[in-house]
Order: sequence, then C-alpha cells, then structure tokens
Amino acid sequence: MLTLGKELTVEQRLSKAVVDIMAKEKYVALAGILMIGDRLVKDDVPTACTNGRDEMYGREFVDGLNDPELRYLVLHENYHKLYKHLVTWFHLWLEDPDLANKSADYVINIKISDDNRDGFAVAPKLALLDERVRGMDTAQVFNILKKEKKGGGGKCPPPNGGGPQGLDDHDWKGAKEFTDDEKRELDRDVDEAIRQGALIAGKLGTGTDREFQELLKPQVDWHEVMREFITATCAGNDFSTYRRPNRRFIEIFTRDGIFMPSGISESVEGVVVGGDMSGSIGQREQSVIITEAKACFDTVKPDWVRMLYWGTEVVGDEKYTQDQLDDFAKTTKPRGGGGTDVECIPPYLTEKNIQPQATIIITDGDLYGGWGNWNCPVLWVVIDNEDAKPDVGTVIHVSSSEL
Repeated sequence: MLTLGKELTVEQRLSKAVVDIMAKEKYVALAGILMIGDRLVKDDVPTACTNGRDEMYGREFVDGLNDPELRYLVLHENYHKLYKHLVTWFHLWLEDPDLANKSADYVINIKISDDNRDGFAVAPKLALLDERVRGMDTAQVFNILKKEKKGGGGKCPPPNGGGPQGLDDHDWKGAKEFTDDEKRELDRDVDEAIRQGALIAGKLGTGTDREFQELLKPQVDWHEVMREFITATCAGNDFSTYRRPNRRFIEIFTRDGIFMPSGISESVEGVVVGGDMSGSIGQREQSVIITEAKACFDTVKPDWVRMLYWGTEVVGDEKYTQDQLDDFAKTTKPRGGGGTDVECIPPYLTEKNIQPQATIIITDGDLYGGWGNWNCPVLWVVIDNEDAKPDVGTVIHVSSSEL
C-alpha cells in the first residue's frame, strides 16, 4: 500500500497511470492490451519504446512528465501494440527506420489527442502531431514524409514544441528477434484482447466496439504483399539460405500452389511488369505501383526487368538490365490506349522468348476475355475493382485512394 504524502517512484507512477486509464470508461476496452507483456523502467532508454509486446520507459524521461503526459505516453505505447505496428509496417522500417517510426507515431498521436480534449491525457512536448494525417494510415503518412525528405525540406511540423525525436523509438529489432512460437502467442493474445475489448465496449456503449471489430478483420497491405510475392518467387533456384515466410501471406500464396521458400540468392533472373493501358487507369496509379515495384527490385536485384504496356495487344516493350534499374521508374514511358485483353501477353512472351521468373500485371480487371495461361507465377494488382477475381495467380485489390 502506498503511503499518503510520500512521493511516488517512477514504477509506481507508471502503475498508477495504467490504473487511471483502465478506470476511464472510454478505455475499459483497452484493458486486455494493457495487460500484455512486461512494463519496464530502464536507465538506458532515452524516452520509451515497445517491441509490440513489452514496454520500456526511460526513468529520466518519465520523471519529467506530469500525470496527464504520462497517461498519454502509456496510451501511445499500447496503441502500437493494439494496431500491431511493428508487424504490419515492418517493411517500412526496412526502407527507412526513422520515417517508419514517425509515421506510426503521427497516426497514433492524432487519435489520442482527439480522444482526450478533456485533458485526461495531454501530449508531451516531443509528441509528433500534424493535422494533415487525420484519416490516414501509417503507409500513407510514410509516403508523404518520404516525398518531403527527398525534396530536401519538410512540411510536417516539428513535434509539439520540441525537437525532431518524437515520443519513442520503436524496438523493431526486438520484435524481429521473437521466436515463431512467441510471435504466434503474441498475435493470439492481441486478437483475444481485441475481441474482449469489443464485447466490453459494446456492453458499455462506449462507441469503441466498432473500432475494435474492424481491427479483427484481416488487414492486407498491398505494398507488403508485392514485396513478399517478388521475394518469394524471384529468389532464384539456389535456396541455400532460407527465410521463414511471413505466415500472414502463406494462405495467399499456397491457395494458388505457387508458394516457394523465400531464399536469398545471387541467381535472380527476370521479372515482367505489365501495365494496362486501356485508358481507365490513370498515369498516377501506374506510376505509384511501378515505383513500388522498383523498390522491390532493389531488394531482389533481378538480372533484368521487362516493362510491357498492353491493351488489346502489347504496344510497348522496354528492357532494363540490373545496372539500369535505378532509372527504371523515371524513364519508363507508358503508351497505348483502347481495350483490355490481357490474354495477349503470354503469346507475346513465347514469341519473344521472354522467360520471367514472375510477372506482375497492373490492371483495372475489366477484361474482354479471360485471365490468360501463364508459365510463371503471376501477381495481379487490380485497381478499383473488387469484383475482379482472377482464376490464376495471386491478386491484390487496391483502391486508387490508397495510392
């Protein structure tokens, strides 16, 4: 029992912040998430961080926060756990750790600030806040920050009165080091906490039950599916080094009988990218997906990439060798127009003796005929057409609003 009038330790203040949050009606549904993992105070942590399960807090940093700011910080770390940020957006961390951290923080902080206009939780000075991110997910914010970084400036304001650091530096490496059993257990624990939270919220009428139910729906990020597809199918034939496949995508690949262990090999050969030029897909959408594909090629480094533009026939054929891939997204020139008949591509590949290890087709899925007969794994990136159901290969349905 705590003695009245005695100053609380950092550990005691953290425990009190958790109790305060759980006692708040609007956060009762978050109780299960708050109970997952350990909550540690460390002298060598500058601010705070989480690996998706455990929370680590810097003693000196917490000591400098008042109670509403500390409640904000605890909510911040636990929303990372709730949204499974360190799993869902791991590919962003591989691309740019700093921007991945900031992107996830911007999304969480706007929510916490909106939910606490009563002053229960108040953003510390280092909290990253920007009104522009309202309604965006982490990937969308990441793309904005990446463009601003390349432009040499930055329109995102600095943290709330502070420097560029933000509240925490997520422990992505720690999350990666979990064993497969630990990952499965954590995933089950978070999902069960979300289910229980949805039930509690529904009974109390807090309005958060819908949000929790949404979190239980399968979330597929098209950027990551594309990366997984290219890595899994284009890693060459020398599987001397194996990487356990992301279990969230096993079902996607195995249902078509094309899943292969994703090894790291120096013998990556060719990839074909086919761009639908029927006129119903805008140049912007094409450009975004081509840029994403190029980022994937930076990882697997194919010997060559063939960019085909097609309508009722192949109207453009560009070949890029490995040393030309840096300019791939900049120099490719979309051309064509008219109808949409993807069945023109397989015969063209045969006629030109083009033998890719994988093919990526960008289309709206509004085809004249069938989906074609392919001699290699195919990934369909279908834009704004949930009704399109290819009968071969793997499909990602993408809304143009996500691009």
